Amino acid sequence: MAYLIDTSLLARLANTADVQYPVAVGAIVELHRRGEILHVTPQVLVEFRSVATRPIHSNGLGLSPAEAATQAAGFEVIFPLLADTQAVYPAWKSIVEGLDVIGKQVHDARLLAVCHVHGVTHLLTFNVSHFARMAGFGPGIVVVDPASI
Repeated sequence: MAYLIDTSLLARLANTADVQYPVAVGAIVELHRRGEILHVTPQVLVEFRSVATRPIHSNGLGLSPAEAATQAAGFEVIFPLLADTQAVYPAWKSIVEGLDVIGKQVHDARLLAVCHVHGVTHLLTFNVSHFARMAGFGPGIVVVDPASI
């Protein structure tokens, strides 16, 4: 199976002091052990950069731009990048219009659209509730909490 790793997981992997760091690492190690393919998207890496360089007091990691770039480069080595293609926009539009998606969830819908376009069947996230309503749309995506791995 193929999994998309969302930003919530990368943020935990980049912060060894986070209480969910062991859960994140454990899920990644176990899925790799099983032979699963774990992907990221350009959007996830952009979102990671935002979280990574945001100050700690603003719910960020407080990393310097260089530290964030180093972390992101490491993720790019470990997790193959799913390309943004022209097919992603119509798939996204179908989700947001079909489900009346609004606000911040339009970004989550885009991740699901990338999954649909690339045939990725699973999304690994600490934010399961963000995706629950949209997961069954179209071909459907299995949303997985890392703690369940």
